Amino acid sequence: MVAVSRTLTVDKPLPEVFAFLSDFTTTEQWDPGTVETTRLSGDGGVGTRYHNVSKFLGKSVELTYETTRRDPDAVFEVTGSNDSVTTTDHLVFASTGTGTEVQYTADFTFHGAVGKVPDAILRLPLERLADKTARQMRDTLSRL
Repeated sequence: MVAVSRTLTVDKPLPEVFAFLSDFTTTEQWDPGTVETTRLSGDGGVGTRYHNVSKFLGKSVELTYETTRRDPDAVFEVTGSNDSVTTTDHLVFASTGTGTEVQYTADFTFHGAVGKVPDAILRLPLERLADKTARQMRDTLSRL
């Protein structure tokens, strides 16, 4: 498993930041790898399912995500999978008094042929993606 984590702070109220990021269809705006995310079922709460198309290392990747945890203004978590990867995005929110801190962690477990590639080789591109994601998330949230 490869885990990457970033923490960012924005000058926006916690309820607004949580509402935006816990609507997983907004990944098109804040996740640089996402091409499209469509809600398949549910109302946004636990059990809601999404179809996500992303680009990673030049390849198109399709995953089905499900909301696995949603604690209003505190925690949002989705787990996505396909034949080659299972990924969990875990976001923890905290008020800073004047804004919001978001701790974003993504865990990747690779399967099949990709699962045979050493984690050390996959870590660098995932760390770069995490850097881009944190920058784009901060920029997008700042414009809300």
